[in-house]
Amino acid sequence: MSTDKENMYGNHISNQFNEDLSRLKNDFLKMGGLVEQQTADAVNALIEGDTHAADEVRARDKVVDRMEMDLDEEATRLIARRQPAARDLRFVVSVIKMVADLERVGDEAKKIAKFALKLAEEGHAPRGYVEVRHIANYVTAMLHDALDAFSRLDSEQALRIMKADKSVDEEYQAATRTLLTFMMEDTRNISRCLSIMWVLRALERVGDHACNIAENVIYMVEGEDVRHTSLEDAERIVTGE
Repeated sequence: MSTDKENMYGNHISNQFNEDLSRLKNDFLKMGGLVEQQTADAVNALIEGDTHAADEVRARDKVVDRMEMDLDEEATRLIARRQPAARDLRFVVSVIKMVADLERVGDEAKKIAKFALKLAEEGHAPRGYVEVRHIANYVTAMLHDALDAFSRLDSEQALRIMKADKSVDEEYQAATRTLLTFMMEDTRNISRCLSIMWVLRALERVGDHACNIAENVIYMVEGEDVRHTSLEDAERIVTGE
């Protein structure tokens, strides 16, 4: 990654403007770290049948919601006071969009925690936990890498996350087919297996939100909106080839 991209933001004559941008970036990363932990904790609560941990995940969702509102206000105030243009405006607008994705990741973690409590009461599902752990590891790594790409303004890493999302979709579809087959063979476990399927769906959505964050990183760095473009076109934008 070029030095120009690393120094893209926070390099203004006004020290206060630099500080405002740096604060917005750091506050976003704090929120990202929290929802990343929320997702991991929710999955662990499900697999271990830990109702206390599941309750804590659900309670912390209010903190995530509060952070979303605070960041929206901070970004709006920065636009009003500083009237950023060009790349700075792209940065602030992208943060607002990515904050919404982080909040939705928090919602998915809360949903997983809800099913952890449900399964703790009903009894473990007979199948699906290996798939949950596997996909959870995949999507939490995607989310972590998306936040890292944002921190370092690394559009190439963001592109890799976009490519990884296809693998998550394939893993999710394979896992749901396996569970559907199992439920057809033994209808006594339908309710608990359905809970696992909803958890898998929540994790697939976490991957989608990580991909959305990656798309916004590319927009911030390259100045091109890749939300509705093919992976091939996104790659040409990032690599310049």
